[in-house]
Amino acid sequence: MQKFFSKSYEETEEIAFRLAKTLKGTEIIAMFGGLGAGKTAFTRGLARGLGIEDGVSSPTFALVHEYEGKFDLYHFDMYRINTFDDLYTTGFFDYMDNGVMIIEWSENIENALPESCIKIYIKAISENEREIEIEGAEEI
Repeated sequence: MQKFFSKSYEETEEIAFRLAKTLKGTEIIAMFGGLGAGKTAFTRGLARGLGIEDGVSSPTFALVHEYEGKFDLYHFDMYRINTFDDLYTTGFFDYMDNGVMIIEWSENIENALPESCIKIYIKAISENEREIEIEGAEEI
């Protein structure tokens, strides 16, 4: 497991940017962390690392946002997903192996995640500081 400390959302984005450079194109990245932890900032950095210039925003109400870059990026928000049927109706399984998937609120679908997924744990230390642990990825 790799551990990082970020003092700003820019540093959080930079960590994700570096992770993006190690991806092969079909990874599933499961993010864990509370409200305001920095999951969307992490996704912005990952998108930038994949050459995506479009503005990245939380897909809270859309459930998934799609972006085109070096690899297609599918940004999911599972905050309102409570059952397997809910998950199935998002089209989640149709996106697998078609690009990089990054998932906010992975706590809600943990039993459906493949063992090989990359796990990102983001914990707020203070208003601006974050502890970020990355499990299952190449060294960045």
